[in-house]
Amino acid sequence: MLNGLSHSGTPHNVDFLGFSIYKIMSFVVMVGSSEITDRNLDVSEKNIKDFMEALQVAGQLSADNVLQTLKLLKVKILNNKMATPRCQKVTDIIVDYMKTMKPEGELEELCTEVLLALGFQSPGIVIFKLWDRWHLNNLPPNGLLVAVGRLIFCQGADPYIGVTWEYILHLLRMAQKEDDMLAVCHVLKGLVISARKHLDLGTKNDEIMDITQEALSIKAYLTLRVLFNRWSLRSNNKVTEEALVIIGHLFFLIPSSKLKNQVNRLTRWLMTLMSAKVAPFYISQCIFQLIDALALSGCGGINLESQLGNIIGMLFKQLSETVEDSNHHSVQDHSLSLKAFYILTKLYNDRVVTLIRENVESKDPAKIVSTIQIFTDVLQKVPQTEQLKNEVMHSVIIMIQEDLKPVRRVLLNFIEMLIQHDYLAPPQGSIIINYVIKLSESDCSNEEDIQLTCSKILQMVTLPKLITLVCQPSNTLAFVPLSKMATKMALRARSLGQVPYLSSFHLRPTQFISPQKLLTHLVMFSLKPYREGEFGVSSLRLLYALHPITSLHPVINSNVGQLWMTEIPQMLQMLDDHTEKSLNQEEWEGRLLQAFLYKFFGFTLRTSRNIKMVQMMLSAILQTVHEELQEREGIAVALSIVSMKHLKVTLDQLQAYSAILTDKNSSSILKLMKEHQQREWGLVCNIIYLSYSKIISESKGAIFMHLDDILAIVLQHYRNCIVEKDKNLKLEYLDALTKLINILSSQPMAFQFKFPQKIEIVTFMMELIREEPLNSISSSIRQRAMNFITNFRKLHPLTEVEERTELLQTCFQSVLCLPSTEDLQKEASSSQEAQATEDLLMETLQSLLRLMETLIVEMPSQIQYCLEHLNIWLNSQNDNERERAMWCAARILGFTAKWNNFGVEIKFSRLGCLVRLLAMRCQDPVDNICFLSSQAVYNLYRILLLQKQMQRKKQGLWEEEGKSEVYSANVFYNNTFEIAKAFAEYFTETQLTHLVLTAMEGLTDSKATVSLAAAQLMSAVMKERGRDMIKIEEIVEGIVGRLNLQLEPNTKEETMRAMCLLAGNNTHRVVPMLLNKTLPWDRTNLALWKAFGTRRETTISVLQLLIGILEKLHSREESREMAFQPVAVTCALCEMLSGSLCQEAVQELYPRLLLAILHHLYWVIEQNVPQKMVVYNREEGPGRKSKPFDPTSCALEVVKLVFVAAAYEGVVVYANQHHCWDLLSSPKFYYIGIMDLTSGIVKNCEPAILHRILNLIRNILYSSNYHRRILARTFYAQLLWHRSVAQTVGQDFLGNLIKWTNEPNIIMKEVGLRGISNLALHPGQSESLKSQVPFLRDFLKNEARVTMQAVKSLRNIICFGKQQNTKVVFCSISKQLRPLINDERDLVKISATSALGHMLHRVHKFKPGAITRREIYSFLVPLLLSIQDNNTEVVKACGGALTEWTKVIGWSSLTQTFQHTTLSDHIQVLEETCKYLVGTKKIRLVGEFLSQSFDFLTSPQSFLREAAINFIGLTIKRLTMKRIHEDDVELLQNAIGSLRNDPVESIQSLVTTTLKNLDEYLNPESISASRMSQLSNNIFKVTGMKTSERKKRLFKTVKQERDDDDNQKKNIWNWLRGPLNSLCNWHNRRVKTTPLIIGNSDK
Repeated sequence: MLNGLSHSGTPHNVDFLGFSIYKIMSFVVMVGSSEITDRNLDVSEKNIKDFMEALQVAGQLSADNVLQTLKLLKVKILNNKMATPRCQKVTDIIVDYMKTMKPEGELEELCTEVLLALGFQSPGIVIFKLWDRWHLNNLPPNGLLVAVGRLIFCQGADPYIGVTWEYILHLLRMAQKEDDMLAVCHVLKGLVISARKHLDLGTKNDEIMDITQEALSIKAYLTLRVLFNRWSLRSNNKVTEEALVIIGHLFFLIPSSKLKNQVNRLTRWLMTLMSAKVAPFYISQCIFQLIDALALSGCGGINLESQLGNIIGMLFKQLSETVEDSNHHSVQDHSLSLKAFYILTKLYNDRVVTLIRENVESKDPAKIVSTIQIFTDVLQKVPQTEQLKNEVMHSVIIMIQEDLKPVRRVLLNFIEMLIQHDYLAPPQGSIIINYVIKLSESDCSNEEDIQLTCSKILQMVTLPKLITLVCQPSNTLAFVPLSKMATKMALRARSLGQVPYLSSFHLRPTQFISPQKLLTHLVMFSLKPYREGEFGVSSLRLLYALHPITSLHPVINSNVGQLWMTEIPQMLQMLDDHTEKSLNQEEWEGRLLQAFLYKFFGFTLRTSRNIKMVQMMLSAILQTVHEELQEREGIAVALSIVSMKHLKVTLDQLQAYSAILTDKNSSSILKLMKEHQQREWGLVCNIIYLSYSKIISESKGAIFMHLDDILAIVLQHYRNCIVEKDKNLKLEYLDALTKLINILSSQPMAFQFKFPQKIEIVTFMMELIREEPLNSISSSIRQRAMNFITNFRKLHPLTEVEERTELLQTCFQSVLCLPSTEDLQKEASSSQEAQATEDLLMETLQSLLRLMETLIVEMPSQIQYCLEHLNIWLNSQNDNERERAMWCAARILGFTAKWNNFGVEIKFSRLGCLVRLLAMRCQDPVDNICFLSSQAVYNLYRILLLQKQMQRKKQGLWEEEGKSEVYSANVFYNNTFEIAKAFAEYFTETQLTHLVLTAMEGLTDSKATVSLAAAQLMSAVMKERGRDMIKIEEIVEGIVGRLNLQLEPNTKEETMRAMCLLAGNNTHRVVPMLLNKTLPWDRTNLALWKAFGTRRETTISVLQLLIGILEKLHSREESREMAFQPVAVTCALCEMLSGSLCQEAVQELYPRLLLAILHHLYWVIEQNVPQKMVVYNREEGPGRKSKPFDPTSCALEVVKLVFVAAAYEGVVVYANQHHCWDLLSSPKFYYIGIMDLTSGIVKNCEPAILHRILNLIRNILYSSNYHRRILARTFYAQLLWHRSVAQTVGQDFLGNLIKWTNEPNIIMKEVGLRGISNLALHPGQSESLKSQVPFLRDFLKNEARVTMQAVKSLRNIICFGKQQNTKVVFCSISKQLRPLINDERDLVKISATSALGHMLHRVHKFKPGAITRREIYSFLVPLLLSIQDNNTEVVKACGGALTEWTKVIGWSSLTQTFQHTTLSDHIQVLEETCKYLVGTKKIRLVGEFLSQSFDFLTSPQSFLREAAINFIGLTIKRLTMKRIHEDDVELLQNAIGSLRNDPVESIQSLVTTTLKNLDEYLNPESISASRMSQLSNNIFKVTGMKTSERKKRLFKTVKQERDDDDNQKKNIWNWLRGPLNSLCNWHNRRVKTTPLIIGNSDK
């Protein structure tokens, strides 16, 4: 405590002022302490008082202290509910402080926040502070006003709105300073907003406010009057902005009639504020609120209408301001102005539109732009009357005439909106369209977005109107964009199914252009295609899009229109391929016009009836210039048109004209220079054949009567050619002839006629093909000849088989043998020539393909022979020949598969060879050949699948859908397996075998990929159809023979896999062949057997066969002669199981395989195997010698591999630890090895495996085969170790085991007892086994292993039996078990001792009684004797048994001693035990143990005799012998002395030492005195006299003493005789042991 304070905390001797200052400082210190938080500060009465006093003298405190106090007070108030009185008191303090101290800045804000916190709890308390008497002539603190302004919005402040507003009206008149005015505005804004909110919610809220709506409207009107009259609101400041906000809300509270009266004043005031640069947002908001409030009454009133110009002017000015997206007020200003315009338009439609138009027609671009934007928004919301449209169009035309550049973009948007409202219909609409077209012209001055807008507007014009505009000369500059738009619209209409049929143009010539003028206009524009960049292209494309105008119009012939549909795309392509400089203008114009010229000529002659004139004109036209193709085509077109009426005349004229080709006398060709003759001959041919073609096309069938004659003439043209037949002439002739044949073949009627000249022409073409060189491809003659033959594909007669063969061989020889592309390109003189050569080669191949397709179409069933002709090239050593041949095969098969017409069955009699050839090429060194081969194989598969589906449909069978999607060319690519899998079902047995035998030949191919493909094909086929193979022996020998050769590693591996699959599908034929190979096998045979273990199905099949061989050969007692085949089976198994892939298969056959191998092993070890006989060699790795195996080691190795392959390595580890392999190798201990091996199986295998083994062996438990019987019973007995096996339902385990123990065979006895021992481990067997205890007890005196098993059986019965049976059984067998503890056979001794330890442990759990303890005591001496053995295992077993013995008896101090007994300290342990035994003070118990040891003194085992002497000696060493009864001492001496003449010298010496020690123990001072004492004691006893000390008896007497005198006297001499005899004995020993000092005699 502070000094000077009393116990009550009040300072002594201080005045009141000092006391107050002290309290203030204490409060401030408390508040300012770092340990005080808002949670520590309590708003109690005392703290309130202290706080009040602190603020009263606040001037004496620092601002920081007051600030900190207020902060914590605010937080505490916000977090705690205060009582009203306390809240009132704190409010008074704060307000008084604000009045007194007039805080500023942060301190004032904090006071306001404290008031707000108080007001949130009780708003009335704070609001009432406004009208304190103190405020009647003064303004309240600003902080209080701000707080009240905020509190008005809070819940609970509604009842104070009216009274507060009344007081605020008083304050409005008093406020003069800006800060005071802003503070009052805070309250006033809160009042008007809160009042509007309550009015908007409805009449229900009248009850909440303390003022009615009428009174509220009056106060609002008075407020507006006070603001106008008392406040100066004409400058740009914060007060004006706040006043604008308040007045805007007052508009909705003031009655509409009074508000309308104030419109003029308000408008003038707002205009003044705009001049004062007040922020536009506040003005726009106020204008909008004024108009909105007036509109709520239904009309704006007269004053508003009179001020409409001023208001719209202000709004225009507001909208002219730049909108800043980042400035919220700027965005709001623009939006509110537009809303005000919208309301005004609804109130005064015409006036507003008129005022807007006046602004539009001004000269100020900025004003026009903003006005158009308003106009755009307003116009869409008013009725679209005709008068309005006219007025708007008038304004738009004025703006178009002015064409102010800054206005264009906005004006176009406005025009777009007008078009949407159908403003183009009036006559003035064309002015707008022309203006838009003007702006759309490609003028760099027009911005891109303006042109895009123009394009968008023009697309809104109808297509007829737009096309008319396109063709107007005034719009030439805009032709390109207009035509593009028209083209786009026409194509869109066609895509929608609305054909732009414009033939009605000619019906309204005043509105639209006529079709003739349109066609002429566009054609004329096309004459200059590159004018303005895209003039010609645009006109052509438009003409193409308007195709129906030229085909359906009645004035223009439809053929002209159809011509354009083919010509225009070609002409457009021509323009794309050239530039303005490279295009031949004359050629272009000729092509454009000649098509019409020749057609008009033809139509004129066709209508003529003057035959001579027709002949003359035809002759004349044939003699015209025909250098250009267009000219020749024009001639042909004209002739075709004429032939429609004058066919015979036309044909005659053509035949007469063709004489110049063959008649040397009259031909004008020969008159030309020699270098031009071939060219002219070709042109004439071209005209003639082209004319024939056109005539055939136009003819309706009459021409076909003359075609054979025409073909004969055509053939004679070449044969009788009058000029030299060079390469060019051949090409010209073939080109012309091909065109003719193409037209002929395309006519449906041609198939109704036979053309005898066809065969002769085909033969002629073959001659041309043979004439072509094979080392180059300098011309396309062979290609065109093949094309010509192809075009005859459907014409009759069809080609015969012999002719087809000759044709194919000729074509294949001519095309496939050509040099490679690289070689052809090397011979080229330039890159262009090299490319041309490559293209020509590809075209030639395509022609060959089409020819093959033609032949297939003629005779589909002959496709196999067509492919067989390719065989020689598919196997060619040249990559390019193989590639081309495979390309042909793939394409022709693909064509056949797509043909989808399998009404005629296509037979593949040699399908196997075909698949082999194609599949092997899927692994060709050339990647493209692999790809093509996969295509060919897939196409062949599709053909077969489609044929199969067709056949099944005919049979009415259902076919699974989607099967064809399983395979694809990608699946077959480099995947021979999938190929064979796909085709497997289509092969016959002969085809399968032939395929494999022929594929086998490819294994030794020099190309690794080919040999691998052959192996993969074999493998895949054998996997899918291996069971259907024939000639298995031939296949096996062939594969083995080739495996002995040096194959590629991958090929060899795949061949092995094929052999594996073959063996899996034909196990009974393949496996015996391989087993019959001479042992030991070479690497190839071993590798084959290893491969058999890599595939589950094969492994299972082969293993089943091998197991069957072992079981069959060993099913009966065999002769002692060694058999060959079972040994070979083990060698095969060594290889098969050495891999890592056979696990699953081995697990499936695991029990059966294991038993078969173990049975075979038993058979092998009993055979007379020659020494060092090697039947199997295993490769141990590179650089190491192979490991040889004889039959036995081979069989053992298989056993190990079976476990490893079945994933039971733990069994092998267990077998290694228990030396099972050595036991299994010995005939004598084989069954023990099986027993231990079964233990490993039980520990490491799942119960399901154990039950599988049980099910197998159960059937051979009583087999006639001794070996099988031993194996099965041993497994059977040891499997019972596992509980699940022992609990198997329906098995008489015990009955079987007892039967076996009764058999004379020792092994069977041991096995039976082992089974009983295992059976006893499991619950549920207690009662049945308890009854067998006497039976089992008899086996304790049997052969060693039988005895051991009997001991274990009894041990398990006791240790795992029921509680009530444990002690009974133990007592019943202890007599027979006790001798075994000291049995001369170490194994029996160890087994019995160990079993005793377990039994004692079990007995100890159930608190043995007196009888049981007596039996347990009887085991101590045998154990103490056995523990002296020198066998470590015996000592260890005894230590364990004695440990359990001490626990049962309670000798806990010896437990640790026995628990750690070793061979080095077992005598010391015996000494400690004897010491403890004597120390128990149980002299009679010691006597019993000594008596028990006497029995061992006569044991035939010298070890036991010596051990008994040691035990007796160490025991009497710890006894006080002088206190032992003389009879007991004598008994000890007699027992020990009986071994003086033991045949073992060490025992004699030990006996002498023990007796000597006994004498020393009896009388260390005088032996004679001791004897006399003994004699006297006996005398005293006989006479009944008492000696000074009573002696203890060690041993029980035989007869009970009697007290009567007669009996005592009668027996005196009997009692005396004993001591006398002892004395005599002692004397004799003394004489015998006394050293002879002087050599005297026996005196």
